[in-house]
Amino acid sequence: MNNKTEMNRRAFLRTTGAAGLSAVLTKSIGTALAQEIAPKKMKLAIIGTGIRAIDMWGKDVLADYADNVEFVGLCDPNPGRVEFAKKYIGATCPTFTDFDKMLAETKPDKIIVTTVDAFHDRYIIKGMQAGYDIITEKPLTTDEHKCKAILDAEKKTGRNCIVTFNYRYAPHRAKLKELLDAGEIGTVTSVDFHWYLDTIHGADYFRRWHRLRKMGGTLLVHKATHHYDLLNWWLDSDPTEVFAYGALEFYGKNHEFRHTTCRGCPHKDKCKFFWDITKDEKLTHLYCDNEQYDGYHRDGCVWREDIDIFDKMAVQIKYANNVQVSYSLTTYSPYEGYRIAFNGTKGRLETWIKERQPWTEPPQDEIRLTHNFGQTQLINIPQTTIIHGGGDTWLKDKIFKDPAMADPLKQAAGTRDGAMSILVGIAARNSIDTGKPVRIADLTDIKPQPKRPV
Repeated sequence: MNNKTEMNRRAFLRTTGAAGLSAVLTKSIGTALAQEIAPKKMKLAIIGTGIRAIDMWGKDVLADYADNVEFVGLCDPNPGRVEFAKKYIGATCPTFTDFDKMLAETKPDKIIVTTVDAFHDRYIIKGMQAGYDIITEKPLTTDEHKCKAILDAEKKTGRNCIVTFNYRYAPHRAKLKELLDAGEIGTVTSVDFHWYLDTIHGADYFRRWHRLRKMGGTLLVHKATHHYDLLNWWLDSDPTEVFAYGALEFYGKNHEFRHTTCRGCPHKDKCKFFWDITKDEKLTHLYCDNEQYDGYHRDGCVWREDIDIFDKMAVQIKYANNVQVSYSLTTYSPYEGYRIAFNGTKGRLETWIKERQPWTEPPQDEIRLTHNFGQTQLINIPQTTIIHGGGDTWLKDKIFKDPAMADPLKQAAGTRDGAMSILVGIAARNSIDTGKPVRIADLTDIKPQPKRPV
C-alpha cells in the first residue's frame, strides 16, 4: 500500500468514524431526551382483589389510563382469586398472598386498598409506615379506634391517603353543590335525606360479608359513608351529634325457611330472593372457583341467622353550623334511588334520583329549585346510564391523569373527609346500641368545625 492510499484510507476512517459517532450520540441523546420528556408511569399495587378491585380499580384503570399507570403487584390472601384477578384485569405483574412481600419486591408509588372494610386500617397503616401513599375504597375503616390509628399514622409518616368518594363527582350531585354554594336558597337550615336500596342491590349486602357487623361495620358505615360524606361536602360543615334508631326486621332470622347458600337450596322454587350465581361467569370464576381457599360464599342466603346488621335505619344529625338532618336508609325497597331536600331561609332545593325502577317512566336527573314567594325552576341534568352517575371517570382522571387538576368544588377527599363520614355512621351505630345521642368529638381527636376544613 503506497503512502497516498494509506492517507486516503485514514481520511475515510476519520470521516466515517466521526459521522458514525455523531449518529450514535444523536440517537443516544434523542433517546435520553425522549425518556426524560415522556411522563413516568405511576406504579400501582392492589391489596384485595374482589369485584370492586378487578373492575373499577383494575380492568377499567388499565383500559383507560395505560399511558399513565402500570400495575406492579396484585395481592390477596386467596391465591386462586388473585390469579383470576390478574387474568381478568389483563395485568402482567406478579401476584402475591403476602402484603409485606409484595411491597418489598415491587416498591409501588401508590397502594390501592380494596379489602374487606374491617381490614382497611391494617393495610393503610402498614403501607404508610413503609413509605407509600394510599388510595383507599370507602369506608376509611369500621370503628373509631381504627380511625384514630389511621389518622395518627398519616400524621406520623407524612404520607398521603386518598379516599375515593366517587359520589361527589356525579354531575347532578355537583350541580346541587354549585347551587348551594351560590346561596340560591339562602342559609341552609335543615335537610331531608332518604336513600332506598331495592330488593336486588339491597338484598345483595345480606348475601355477602357485609351482613356481619365485624366485617363491614353495618350499612350505616359501609354504604351510608357515601351519603354522610355528601352531606358534609354539600353543607360545608362538620357533624357534631347523632341520634339513631335501627333494626333488623326483614332479612336474616325474619323468615320461616333458610339455607346456607342459594346453590343447593331446597327452597329455591318458593324463595323470591333465590339467585343463581353460576349464571354470572365472572363471579363464578372469581368466587365460586376459589371457595376452597377461604370458605367464603358469595351467594349466601339472605335469611341466614348470623346476619347481625340493620336493614332499616333512621338517623338525626346535628351540624356545627346548626343545620339539622333527617336521614334514613331502607334496604328492601321496590326501587332504587334517593330523595333529598335542602330547606333554606330563601327557598328549597330538592331532587328525586331514580337509579333503578320497575315502572316504564324513564329516569330523570331533575333538580327543583323553589324560591320563597317565587316560582319553581326545574333544572335538568343529562341522564347517564354509567355506573355511579358518571362520577368514576372524573375521580380517576384526577387521581391518575392530572393530580394537579383544578378542583373548584373541592371534590377531592382525604382522610379527614373519610373520618368525618364514617364517624357519623359509627355514632349512629353506637346510638342504636345504647339508646343515647353520641357526640362526634367524643370518638376521636378531630374537633368538628362550623366550616369544614379542606
